[in-house]
Amino acid sequence: MRMRIRKLSFLVLTVVFVGTMLSCEKESHYADLILLNGNVYTFSWPDPDREGNPARSAPVENGRWHADAEAVAIKDGDILSIGSADQMKKFTGVTTRLMDLQGATLLPGLVDSHTHVAGLGARLTRVDLFGVGTEEEAIRLVAERAAETPAGEWIIGWGWNEGAWASNYPTLELLSKAIPNHPVILKSLHGFAIWGNQLAFEKSGITSETEPPVGGVILKDEQGNPSGVVLNRATTLLNDAIPSPTIRQTRDLLKAGLQEMARSGFVMVHEAGCGTNQMTAMEAMERDGDLSVRVYAMLSARDEALMRHWIDQGPDKDLDGMLMTRSVKGYYDGALGSRGARLLEDYSDKPGHKGVSGEGYGFDESIVEEAMKVGFQVGIHAIGDAGNRETLDFFQSVFSESPKIRHGRHRIEHAQIIHPDDFERFVDMDIIASMQPPHAVEDKLWAEERLGPDRVKGGYAWRTLRKMGVKLVFDSDLAGSDHDIFYGLHAAMTRRDKFIQPPEGWYPDQKMSPEEALRGYTVWAAYAGFLEKQTGTIEKGKWADITVMNIDPLNIGETEPEELFQGEILLTIVRGNVVFEKAGQFR
Repeated sequence: MRMRIRKLSFLVLTVVFVGTMLSCEKESHYADLILLNGNVYTFSWPDPDREGNPARSAPVENGRWHADAEAVAIKDGDILSIGSADQMKKFTGVTTRLMDLQGATLLPGLVDSHTHVAGLGARLTRVDLFGVGTEEEAIRLVAERAAETPAGEWIIGWGWNEGAWASNYPTLELLSKAIPNHPVILKSLHGFAIWGNQLAFEKSGITSETEPPVGGVILKDEQGNPSGVVLNRATTLLNDAIPSPTIRQTRDLLKAGLQEMARSGFVMVHEAGCGTNQMTAMEAMERDGDLSVRVYAMLSARDEALMRHWIDQGPDKDLDGMLMTRSVKGYYDGALGSRGARLLEDYSDKPGHKGVSGEGYGFDESIVEEAMKVGFQVGIHAIGDAGNRETLDFFQSVFSESPKIRHGRHRIEHAQIIHPDDFERFVDMDIIASMQPPHAVEDKLWAEERLGPDRVKGGYAWRTLRKMGVKLVFDSDLAGSDHDIFYGLHAAMTRRDKFIQPPEGWYPDQKMSPEEALRGYTVWAAYAGFLEKQTGTIEKGKWADITVMNIDPLNIGETEPEELFQGEILLTIVRGNVVFEKAGQFR
């Protein structure tokens, strides 16, 4: 009898155990989140050809794109399945969240491959001078801020256009008269010029006797005194006088910037030029789970102590975290707008001047080369045709000595003005051109004045690079340009600004197709970060990093690209987690 009871008990326990296991197995099969009724573009088909014509397997017919799926299931931060709503039923459990996208467009998560997110966070608290057309208007805005700021505190502004103002820079006279009791520095749109008042210059120690650093300019009046604007490398003189933010303050700026990127549909940023303070803050944020968007860190080659630490340690091997550190940012020349970009021939609007580059702009060849040799990817800022040529020369010299390094997916950041003889060199050395569509439509107001009608044809030359077979990636260089994805896509597709000018586009032969423009922020961005196996397309097993928007940018881009400006981000998902959802959109 006892034996039977024991056998029966054993049988019951076995049934319960097996049932529990089957239940767990079944439960593990269920998705955490299923996105239904979407206009899903997986981008899992091959790249278009070099003229922008879609691959034969692309979901397009007679010029009309159609979605290649309608639903996506997500489990444990990865994509579990893609297909129809009916196919998702088997992944639906009691705890599965279902979201009806109501026909919205679902894309691989957007990536901005060249950002300064702390600057974006700071911009949200600075005096906004973006689009300001006159010195007087800028001063009025600063005076309004001064009226609510305790005397003696620094006032920081940002956004006046150094390119548009370059032939008539403001002075410190009116600014000092209107705001005498606060040190004021007003950073230009791209950061290559700073305008300050008298108190800021005094606190910075800049006088008529001050020698600018190599590659910098202190503008002076007729008496030889600083007139109120510093250019290129001389901007460090004013920047260094501003009290450094604490780690806590840096974290706050980064958090605000990353939250803005999530609201804007971006799942990852490549943060260009991270110094010690920022790296310390971001590492702490990752430990605390405080990074809402993935960060691909590009270390600042100008921070020698930081570089020595990472050269000894080597790049990150784990590419599944929220913070990945495997790249280095170097600066080779200045900006075109402030006439700091290094040109092969004189500036058309400033004879006798060719800009600055190399050691004259703080580029340390030895430390960048060391970083490359221990496995770091390098992205080098180069704007002018001489700056790009000399950067290519640098890469070539390193590759000649260490051929394996050429496979490091090295990049030229901006690649803005390229001599016709140098396009093919990008292909030969497998250099990625990391470019900003907004720069072309913003710089068109003065770029031809700087370069003349012939040289400008090598500027912002996306189609020429694509035809040559150069790998591209698109980004914003925020906070220097508007990071809005719909603005970036419109600029890439049309070569027109926000005012739809010029009607046919600025040098329209360089336009991108809608598919190429989107790939520049998705598929090609994944490649630029060594992450094509993890992300960039919507495929089973890849990261559940997803962007949902209210318009179809492929079809709108083909027929009515100006309607891109009606686009809105509805949903941003990172690691399967909703990090932004437009209020009231999905219930």
